[in-house]
Amino acid sequence: MEQISSRKREILRRLVEEYVATGQPVGSKALVERSGIDVSSSTVRNELAELESLGLLTHPHTSAGRVPTEGGYRLYAEELVDTLDGRTETLPFEIAEMRNELEAALRSTTETLSQATRLLALVSAPALGSASVRHVDVLQLQPRAVIVVVITSTGGVTKRVFELEEPADPGLVEWARTYLEEQVIGLALGSSTLRRRLEEPALPWRERSFLARLRPAFVDAVADDGPQLFVGGAAGLLGDARGAELDACQRLLDVLERRAAVLALLSDALDPRRTVVRVGPEVDGGQLHDVSYVGATYGLASRSLGSVALLGPLRMDYEKAIRTVRAAAFELSRLVEDVYEGV
Repeated sequence: MEQISSRKREILRRLVEEYVATGQPVGSKALVERSGIDVSSSTVRNELAELESLGLLTHPHTSAGRVPTEGGYRLYAEELVDTLDGRTETLPFEIAEMRNELEAALRSTTETLSQATRLLALVSAPALGSASVRHVDVLQLQPRAVIVVVITSTGGVTKRVFELEEPADPGLVEWARTYLEEQVIGLALGSSTLRRRLEEPALPWRERSFLARLRPAFVDAVADDGPQLFVGGAAGLLGDARGAELDACQRLLDVLERRAAVLALLSDALDPRRTVVRVGPEVDGGQLHDVSYVGATYGLASRSLGSVALLGPLRMDYEKAIRTVRAAAFELSRLVEDVYEGV
């Protein structure tokens, strides 16, 4: 909306922030008194009327005050993203301390986001196939039972027990343990290189057949894996909601019951280059009304590995949401640079 002057944008910004803080329609007199705008009430009143004619503000019922529309929130949030873009934010805890336990870091990030903003926090974890093998062990439990333990760079542990047709040769089990330690440590679980090491044609038939029997410990774990999702703040989402916001938050909680829908919501709304804000009909293809979304991706310079997002009613503190999401994405990116280095 190029026709909006800088003064109108400033008045819109202050009105949105006042309404977010109080939840009450904002009049011209109150706006001048509380925000310190250096213009008269009559000038502000005229500007508010023009902003309303542009569809950025509306009158609730017969109130003399105005509230932002979805379009008003959207313009306000987009300008905030541009203003805050490039700034480094900090979280109130040190993610680096959890560098060996990515799951713990993601869980704590989710809880911190929801507590700091009182919004619904969503954090998606990197797919298991993106992690590298940090440790592998092959042990004989019984004459015909072998267990394979795989520990990944993210701290994840998978165990798989294999029942064999005949008693296993202890020497073959020890060979497999040594071979896997030498050949697959440091490789990504989902990589073609790891698969080739498990199917090495130069190996003797007996060893190659035994590896083929153990192969599902690596391959099936990736095939069955779906992005892990951490959710925080659902219990308190309705606490500060009022009026139509209650219905919006209830619809949001209904979506949480459908994991695939939440993951789609996260991925569809993200731009790897910057923080993304979606307002009203822009969220979930128009299925979620009166809801706003703030999200960002985290990962390596070459690819995104996961996402961080906040969801809540239109009347949210957008600046805090944007700053918090950006801080979380920045810190998680620093963490996964070490965890996924060379993967």
